[in-house]
Order: sequence, then structure tokens, then C-alpha cells
Amino acid sequence: MNSVKRLLALATGILLLGSIACLGQQDPVSARIDVKESDLLAKPVGANWTSYNGDYSGRRYSSLSQITHDNVGRLRAQWVFHSRNSQRLEVTPLVINGIMYVTSANDAYALDARTGRILWSHTRPITTGLIEDASAHHNRGVAVWHSRVYMETDDAHLLCLDARSGNLIWDVTFGDIKENPANGATSAPLVVNGKVIVAPAGGDAGVRGRIEAFDAETGKLVWNFWTIPGPGDPNFGTWGDGDIWKHGGATAWMPGTYDPETNTLYWGTGNAGPDFEGSQRPGDNLYSACVLALDPDTGKLKWYFQFTPHDLGDFDAVETPVLIDGSYKGEHRKLLVEANRNGFLYVLDRTTGKFLGATLFEPSVNWAKGIDDNGRPITTGVIPMPGGAKFCPGIVGATNWFSPSYNPQTHLFYFMALRTCNISRATPQPFVKGESYYNTGVERIPGEHGQKTLVAFDVENGKIAWRCPQIGRGNSWGGTMTTAGGLVFFGDDAESLEAIDARDGTPLWHFNTGQEMHASPMSYAVAGKQYVSIAAGSDIFSFALPD
Repeated sequence: MNSVKRLLALATGILLLGSIACLGQQDPVSARIDVKESDLLAKPVGANWTSYNGDYSGRRYSSLSQITHDNVGRLRAQWVFHSRNSQRLEVTPLVINGIMYVTSANDAYALDARTGRILWSHTRPITTGLIEDASAHHNRGVAVWHSRVYMETDDAHLLCLDARSGNLIWDVTFGDIKENPANGATSAPLVVNGKVIVAPAGGDAGVRGRIEAFDAETGKLVWNFWTIPGPGDPNFGTWGDGDIWKHGGATAWMPGTYDPETNTLYWGTGNAGPDFEGSQRPGDNLYSACVLALDPDTGKLKWYFQFTPHDLGDFDAVETPVLIDGSYKGEHRKLLVEANRNGFLYVLDRTTGKFLGATLFEPSVNWAKGIDDNGRPITTGVIPMPGGAKFCPGIVGATNWFSPSYNPQTHLFYFMALRTCNISRATPQPFVKGESYYNTGVERIPGEHGQKTLVAFDVENGKIAWRCPQIGRGNSWGGTMTTAGGLVFFGDDAESLEAIDARDGTPLWHFNTGQEMHASPMSYAVAGKQYVSIAAGSDIFSFALPD
């Protein structure tokens, strides 16, 4: 793009994608970037993928149907983009009118979604002095609102960039690394009602969790919700009488979901700290390992549900709370479905938070033998010990932040499960600022390795429909996405993007990227052509049917 075109683009609010000279016979594409509230409310998404999970519901369901189980075998790689800092990517791309926005560590890129060519980039140096539990310099993507792009940095700054040029508009902080060098961030922001909602990471190193909303226009803080109650909160006593609440974790380090009909924000919280030793924090330790229902305009708590009271297994509940309108065991409801890291899949009434049911999806679980009628785990007494105890699931969990999806055609909820156990040890240790706060940790069991399985859960009947075991050792972190073409795409455990039949899990197509995937796929369309894209290693791959 020459300087005249760039100046014209900035003046008119139109970003020109490429030129005829660069793209041969392909006509140039122009796109006006102005993501309105109606665009963010679109359900399901189609040509544009407007937020981390596609739409607010978290279903990762695309209405595009050009690629089907009949033709997916002809899917071909169209382009590959390599990020210049070679950081492992955990991003889900966003696509708006043919422009793709991706992140790598503290860098943001706008790409031509047809070719992968860079249109602009915004670079910020990686922060020194952060401890590993802060962010590991990972970034899961951006949010877009009107002509602005929002991203979090590794040191918990929220940046507002011009979507047409990448120029910085404003920069605010929501985590002070001088206060605690674990105050980092990894999430993609979520824009709701003109507010950019973010949350820091670092809960395993003593950060007290919080969720904050900033005015999307000005960057001014609108509200703050502490995920560990402080003095004066009726749930303050669930952490005992000491001051551990000041550094007890419960960080909300993944994006939530949103129901516009009830104007409710749903956000998951992390584990309590210290992770494995609970004598310093007697009680349920609210609001750790919870899903919170918040008013997005005020931050006021509507209800909460705690999956793992007094968590001793590092069972973060930041897995996506997926919003589904449908039948559950014969009754039509507004549902919230979450496959939780603790090994159980939960179904809640999202208007009230009422517990409706839970299903054990990982048979190796040994810390609990079931969930009672109130939604509380029936524990077995297996806990981390000073001398070590076999604890299942292990530290990664029976699932984790890799994204689930839901297809309204099949009524199936798809997610990646992991079978793994560790030897968990626990010894009381004091909190030291700038150090991990596990008390003490886990070890691999010699000779054992993980087993990844793609699970399909029948929401209507409350039962697992089928399983698709993966070839590998459980090392992948790839998530899922489903489409109106009757497909489920996911990053498998053999370094491939794979497509299966959404009805029964029949394998249909795969492409080996040669790299582990720590991200989830998405789909978009440009000029009537459907693409599927995923991050693998330090690359973005995009696929489509041949012309």
C-alpha cells in the first residue's frame, strides 16, 4: 500500500486491502471498519467473526455452510502467516469485512484475510521482570468496537488501537507489576454495551483476582469487581480470619460470555491460592472456582455458582460458560453449560444460577465420586499430602481453557477432555511477593502419559453421546469450533487441524501443521468464500475449498 492510499484510508475510515499490482488479477477489497452493537449481537456469526468465541453466547458456532461433510476432503491451505517474534500463539483471530486481527505476545497485526499479507502491525516490547505465572507473554486475541481494536499486554495494560492504522489511541493499566510482578494478562477483552471488560492473570503467584470494565471510548474505569470478597462483603468469612484474601488468587483470566436478553455477563474465576494446601484458607473460599453472573453496566453480582468449594486441585473454572436456549431433560430453559476442569460437566439455569445437573466426563477422577443435589461435590478424602498422593485429574485438569462449542442442529456440546493424574504434594509455606504460591506442587507419575478425547455431550438428554479418542500423549491444547455445514473442527493431539462429522464424530479431513496447537479454530468468509483458520506454533493457517 503506497503512502497516498494509506493517507486516503485514514482520512476516509476505509482500509484498502492490497492492490491490483500486488494481487495480480484479483480485484482489491475495501472494508469500512465500524463494528456496531448490532454486529456484536449477531447470533450466530457468519462472514465476520467478531469476538473471541464468535458471538456472545460462547457457542463457537458459525452459520457458514459452504464447507460440508461432502466436500471438506478438498479443503486446502490458502496461506500461512508467521509472527515475527516466534512466540507460541494462543490467539483466536477476529475477522471484520475481510480484515483479520491477530496478536502474538504484545504485538498486534491486521492481515488481509484472503492472503495473510500484513496491512499494519503494532509492536510493544515484551515486559521484563514478570514471573512465569503472570502471563508467559501469551495473548489470546483482541476485541473490536467501531473503528477501534483492544488488546491486553503481558503486564496487564489495556491498549486501544486505531483499527485502520494500528496507531495507539490510549493505554490504561489494570494490573500494577510493581505491586506484584505476577500482575500480567493473557485474555482477549470482551466489549459489552460500550465497555471493554478485562481481568488480570497471576493467581498462582498471589494476585487477588478482579474483573474490570473500561469505557470503550475514553479508557476510563467504569466498575471493578473483586473475585475475592473483602471486609464488609457477606462472603468475606469464607477465607478464614487471616489476611490470605489479599493474595488468594481466583483470577478471571479468560473472557466470559453475555446474554443480551437479560443483560447478564457470565465470567469464570480461577483457583484459590495457595493451590494445594488449604489449612491457611479454611472455608469455601468464594468466589474462587466459580461462574459469576454480573450486571455488565455496574459490575453488581446477580448470582454465583461455585464448582469446587475449597479447591485443592488447581481447578480453575475459567472454562467457557456456554449459553444455550433449549430443552434439558424435557424442560425448555435458558441454560449455561460448562465442562469444568474438575472432571464434571455442569448444566445451570442461567437466569437464576440454579444447579440442574452434572455429568462425570472423565472416569479417572478420584477426588470426588459425584455431585449432590445442590451442586456440591461429594468428596472422597483424596487430597494433596506432604508425602504425595495420586490426584486425578492432574494439574492441567480434565479439561482446560481450550474452547468448547455447541451446534444447535445436533444439540451436541463438543469439548476436549484429558485423562491424566499427578502425584500432588502439599506443605504450608508463607506467601512471598514475586514467587509462585502453590504450596508445593505436582510430579508426573513415571510411565504414565495423558490421553486426549473429543467428547460430544447431548444437552437435551444430559448424557455423553460419543467420544473420539486422540492419538498422542495429551500434550495438545487445541479447542473446537462447529458449523452449519455439519462439521466440527478442532486441534487434535497429533498436531493436525481435523474435521469430523458433527453428528457422529466420523473423521473426514485433517491437515498436519507440524506444530502443537494451543488455540482454537474459527471460520469467516470474504467475497462469498468460506475459510477456516487456526493458530499452530507461531503461525496462523487459513484453509478454504479450491476455486
